[in-house]
Amino acid sequence: MTSEWRDIHARHSVLREVILEHQLTASLLQRLWQRGVFDVEILHSAFDAGGYDLVLSGRSITRHVQLKASRKGASTRSQKVGIALARRQAGCVVWMEVDDGLNILGYRVFIPGPDSFDNYPVARHTKANAEGFKAERPAHRVVPATRFVAVDGLDGLLDKLLGPDAWPAPLTG
Repeated sequence: MTSEWRDIHARHSVLREVILEHQLTASLLQRLWQRGVFDVEILHSAFDAGGYDLVLSGRSITRHVQLKASRKGASTRSQKVGIALARRQAGCVVWMEVDDGLNILGYRVFIPGPDSFDNYPVARHTKANAEGFKAERPAHRVVPATRFVAVDGLDGLLDKLLGPDAWPAPLTG
């Protein structure tokens, strides 16, 4: 992990988010296509006020998904999660581990319950004000990495998001 790549990821964080969101969306839809599932929708939130980036809907399940990412080998021990996510239908956080080329290497999932944010500390802004004070973000909580469940690839992620074993085996030919 070079400081040059760390700087690139930080400087172009918005572009990185867009790339990863599109990459994940395309990968999920492609995997569902391969499994013969065509009755699925993925909707994009234009503004993150509701605490989610995507809405994934398939069969009888609709899930609101907040996306997070960190670089492989990063010391990220937690994620700041908006409490509004717990009020959304089947809200969850998908945390992707990526390499410097933005290849997704793994997934972790956190599915909050209605009062699951009560026991997490209030998040603070990353940047300090002119006096060096980092103000609280009362609508966000710090969720430790230990509360995220690792899943096995796209199939594991789909099982976690839309229900285990709910999808047919991949089509052949």
